[in-house]
Amino acid sequence: MSEQGREQARELGRRRADDGIVAVFSSDLARAVETASLAFAAAPVPVLLDWRLRECDYGTRNGMPAAELHAARADHLDSPYPHGESWRQAVTRVGRFLDDLALRWEGRRVLVIGHIATRWAFEHLVHGMALESLAHEDFRWQDGWEYRIGSTKEPV
Repeated sequence: MSEQGREQARELGRRRADDGIVAVFSSDLARAVETASLAFAAAPVPVLLDWRLRECDYGTRNGMPAAELHAARADHLDSPYPHGESWRQAVTRVGRFLDDLALRWEGRRVLVIGHIATRWAFEHLVHGMALESLAHEDFRWQDGWEYRIGSTKEPV
């Protein structure tokens, strides 16, 4: 993680320190874990790692330049990357996390640290956005996204 990324992680912790978060859920991949550690090491909330929040598994294409990898992502909405998974499979995996979230945390404010697949799953499953639209969308950094998950599935 770059120094800018580490500073953004520390800022996340400062920004969310007093907004009622009762738990932090993070992908178990290294950058997400580092983000969670930098942001919430001193916080009284539990930080829980969950493999279902991982990025799409690009299989043999893991580690290739991001611009090259993402240029063809629409080709892998339903067709898995070689020895990996498809975007729809990744979204389904994150969806199982969302289903389980309600078992203990329904009605409570949590924070999730994930990857593109995590955001796509939330946009698709909570907002109803088509994966085809997400595949053609340019990623734009922002401080975070907020979702309200429950029986109404309406965005915050």
